Amino acid sequence: MFPRVMVRSDHLEVLSMRASTAVNPAAVTSTTCLDTSKKIVFHDENVAELGICGGIAGSITKCGGAPASTTGQSGTAKFVLKATQSGAQINISKGRWEQCVRAARAVCPTGSLSAVCQGGATAGDVGFTLDNP
Repeated sequence: MFPRVMVRSDHLEVLSMRASTAVNPAAVTSTTCLDTSKKIVFHDENVAELGICGGIAGSITKCGGAPASTTGQSGTAKFVLKATQSGAQINISKGRWEQCVRAARAVCPTGSLSAVCQGGATAGDVGFTLDNP
């Protein structure tokens, strides 16, 4: 006999949403799962994802202001992004950023992580971490 295991419906919803989204594994490199036991609420992660660069939600399609680093934070989630080359500025598009987060989450489905998004800066790539604030 196998023990009966209960899975919360919100977990199944997250898995369903992630499974229905195409993932481009080449979007990121150097993905590292930092602490898989950290609790990051999926909704918080999505809000923080769109909170980078002062906000890229809605019709905004690109990081504004060309910063060298930026953060996006909501509740249990905080993204920190930095251009990997000295003097470079972040100019990542919303589409590229979302691809990078999906690709990193495909490797590290739970908890905190770090990765490097291919491109997205005036020169080189954009390194990022997702962790609790």
